[in-house]
Amino acid sequence: MNVLLTGSSGFLGKVLQSSLSNQNYNVITLGRASSNNIKADLQTGVPVINTSVDIVVHAAGKAHVVPRTEAESKEFFQVNFEGTKNLCQALLQLDKPVKSFIFISTVAVYGLEEGQLIPEKQPLKGETPYAKSKILAEAWLKKWAKENNITLGILRLPLIAGPNPPGNLGAMIKGIHTGRYLGVGKSDARKSVVWAEDVATIIPKVAEVGGTYNLTDGYHPSFKELEDGIAAATGKKQPRHIPVPVAKSIALFGNLLGSKSPITTSKLHKMMSTLTFDDSRAKEKLDWHPTSVLQNLPMIV
Repeated sequence: MNVLLTGSSGFLGKVLQSSLSNQNYNVITLGRASSNNIKADLQTGVPVINTSVDIVVHAAGKAHVVPRTEAESKEFFQVNFEGTKNLCQALLQLDKPVKSFIFISTVAVYGLEEGQLIPEKQPLKGETPYAKSKILAEAWLKKWAKENNITLGILRLPLIAGPNPPGNLGAMIKGIHTGRYLGVGKSDARKSVVWAEDVATIIPKVAEVGGTYNLTDGYHPSFKELEDGIAAATGKKQPRHIPVPVAKSIALFGNLLGSKSPITTSKLHKMMSTLTFDDSRAKEKLDWHPTSVLQNLPMIV
């Protein structure tokens, strides 16, 4: 079967491409880089796809950036929403209809900073440009897929773990490795994470049954468990911790520096708040058996 994959140059995209190829799918990549099979910029127009496609995995998107201007905010919508629409328009021009479309979304759509085992039925109240653009894309895709009789799968992912990860996990690894990481208090807040390879291996099942799913590793490790695991995997000492009152004082000073500060009151609140998501629906519908991220930490660093 032919799988059209967008975002193959990204962290998750690389894992998806490798895994799907190993599962004997013919992976056709689409993106801006010249290394793609189909070179196209989805945010600027409708691409031309001159090959049959059975399954689409749309992993391309804009993330991991805090917009500082109105133009940067609009880019999230141009890439994540308009880009999705342009891709779908191209698919409708194929001689043979696409069977399944899988959209890589995010738990940011819920707009929550704390909570435990949040299910898919939770209202979507994300307010950041990233979250709003994904919410719009999800809603549009549901209507489009229904009108064109296409099986739609939406995967809402939390922090994604794998070798050399980007984002907050990558920053934690770098900080611990260089000795510049400081934990706060007991570091007992729990966060949902998911192993990237697990996302890749569940793709065929999602393509078959469709639906919207949270995916996690099912354990939701604490910051302390991640810190200690990374330190052990890198052969470093366990990170030092500063008292919560001290951290709050530093965060207040950070507020004056704005988003460039490594710690602000808002960032500190997120660090100290448990935020986990319920993946029981995936276990029931997809036979989801995730890998423990903690056990795989040696592979990450």
